[in-house]
Amino acid sequence: MFNYLRGRFSRNRSGRDGRRARLVSKDGRCNIEFGNVREHSKVGFLVDIWTTVLDLKWRYQMAIFITAFLGSWFLFGLLWYAVAYVHRDLPEFAPSLKHIPCVQNINGLTSAFLFSLETQVTIGYGFRCVTEQCGEAIFLLVAQSILGVIVNSFMCGAILAKISRPKKRAKTITFSKSAVISKRGGKLCLLIRVANLRKSLLIGSHIYGKLLKTTVTLEGETIIMDQVNIDFVVDAGNENLFFISPLTIYHIIDKTSPFYEMSAETIKEQDIELVVFLDGTIEATSGTCQVRTSYIPEEVFWGYRFAPIVSKSKEGKYRVDFSNFGKTVQVDTPHCAYCLETEKEMKGNVKRSYDNLTVQVNEVNETKM
Repeated sequence: MFNYLRGRFSRNRSGRDGRRARLVSKDGRCNIEFGNVREHSKVGFLVDIWTTVLDLKWRYQMAIFITAFLGSWFLFGLLWYAVAYVHRDLPEFAPSLKHIPCVQNINGLTSAFLFSLETQVTIGYGFRCVTEQCGEAIFLLVAQSILGVIVNSFMCGAILAKISRPKKRAKTITFSKSAVISKRGGKLCLLIRVANLRKSLLIGSHIYGKLLKTTVTLEGETIIMDQVNIDFVVDAGNENLFFISPLTIYHIIDKTSPFYEMSAETIKEQDIELVVFLDGTIEATSGTCQVRTSYIPEEVFWGYRFAPIVSKSKEGKYRVDFSNFGKTVQVDTPHCAYCLETEKEMKGNVKRSYDNLTVQVNEVNETKM
């Protein structure tokens, strides 16, 4: 039993160690970190505080949300307590019956904090209120009211903006876990399937790709993550897609394609990563969103095509069976694009050949000497 567990652990560990690194995860997150960022560059994050807050994780944003309100309430609570202390309104100074305090019914730090909270969130219970006895209390009331509006607007706006960010719409756009290479329309193509899980459309959708690879230039410079454009098309075109049902997008592997030099035997050995992008405008909010995913060579299956997913019911409705969304079917496929072109040329030569009926064949009898 111990040997079995040790062997299983060793296999899992070797699998993790040998796993190919990828820049973009399957759900679209970028696997990259920035090191040795200069201090003056970090100041830019504070200057653009709005974007910085929106990019924070929910736990950090909620911590800032709570801290901003509690901190402002407590800070102004201290200031209200200081006003009451300076004006000798607190019970410890034993004010006379004719004494008019700056703020009615502030008896200590706790009541000053409660009055600060009531002022900033405009609750106004009516038990504590500012009098016209001292100008500093009126000035502090105006200052807290203005600052409270700023804090409320910023923090509540940040929460609302984070909830309604367009990238959340991307969660309902899904790509197939794998890509396939097979013939389509007589050409060798790389195919990917994408689906919109909502009935609302993405307006002006555009699909394109980037092939990331390591390139060595003629000058001997090694470029990591060199980007090569990959054009994807749909039968109806790659602009303004009618994205109401799952689509199969494909890239034609011709002489201009970086996949042209690859074959079924060598594609697994390539150090490449295919990143696919889908840009579109959300119909409900008019906000733009981008969906990303990536494929490494182990996720590209040569000689397969996707199983059918759309059917028509007896009632005349179209039905999408998502159980077949990622299923593939093995088909007869040339093991390289060059082989497909050679096969076409041979068939073309056979069709162009003909018999010359004007040629006469004369038989010659050979005699032995």
